[in-house]
Amino acid sequence: MNSHSHSRNLFPSRTMSIAIPSIRGANSIPALHPVKQHKDLTLPDVYTSSSGTKYSLEKVIEVDGRQGIATNGTHYFVSSSTALFTYDLLGNLLHKNEDPFTGLPLAGNHFGDIGYYDGKLYTGVEWFDSGQGQDIQIVLYDAETLDYSTSVPWNVDSGQVECSAITIDVDNELVWMSDWVNSNYVYKYDLNGGEYLGKLHLRATPTWTQGIAFYKGDLYITADDGDADRNESDNLWKVSKETLLNNATFISHEFIFDVPPFLDHGEIEGIDFNTDTNQMIVLANRGMRIVLGMPTNYYSGYTREIHELYVFNILEENDSNGFQSEE
Repeated sequence: MNSHSHSRNLFPSRTMSIAIPSIRGANSIPALHPVKQHKDLTLPDVYTSSSGTKYSLEKVIEVDGRQGIATNGTHYFVSSSTALFTYDLLGNLLHKNEDPFTGLPLAGNHFGDIGYYDGKLYTGVEWFDSGQGQDIQIVLYDAETLDYSTSVPWNVDSGQVECSAITIDVDNELVWMSDWVNSNYVYKYDLNGGEYLGKLHLRATPTWTQGIAFYKGDLYITADDGDADRNESDNLWKVSKETLLNNATFISHEFIFDVPPFLDHGEIEGIDFNTDTNQMIVLANRGMRIVLGMPTNYYSGYTREIHELYVFNILEENDSNGFQSEE
């Protein structure tokens, strides 16, 4: 820890289970805008991943943020580059914080993918410009109010130069961060004290990592590794829990974000898993050409960039349609 630290125990202590907060007034707050779902979308068939896991698209919800997604099981938390949003599971916007960087120890202008744990939103805040991040800090926000809680600066000597995503590894009591600029590594910090504990070398290296999240102990990584100009699809990669604490590991391909089930080629972003409903939630953007991580101009046929949550059911054999939700 350096002089920007306020105390040793900046992160909340680990509990045996993840607390699910009641969003204050959620049942009485009218939606800030109507739900935007693709009701005319014909939901695709079941898709089989490289590992054999079955995914079926449940719904697509348009949201305001273009960066990250987290869930506590009852709500979706979404980040844009400069704001935080709370939605119910139907996609109704309940709350937002459009001034989240005020009061931080270091100046910031960019969120990446976010995570949820024990009543807090975990975010990686940085000053991002032309494909480079500076002054990275792990910043926690209260999940009910979206107000700033506390922060920890990143370890400059770790080699990390950008923070595209952050997630919580409850099993190992760790916080992990990814680097969009140099995706060779993911970086780990102690969940309870905030100390930097090392990094994991990813082989083969994913390109332009955007989101990270844990499901059943395995680490999932979204990569913006397809060229939308060439109608190439982005991909989902996986690190097995058995090799997670090694110095290096081989990653495996899990799923291709193809069209369909996605509505168009674009930029994949954050990811999280709702273990209460056995669902994978992926945030994707379409309509805007991205150069060095910065939006530039619209693709033909678009007048705005569209941000959507793709909610997939995770299936296994023997349900009424040939598969059942994992338990």
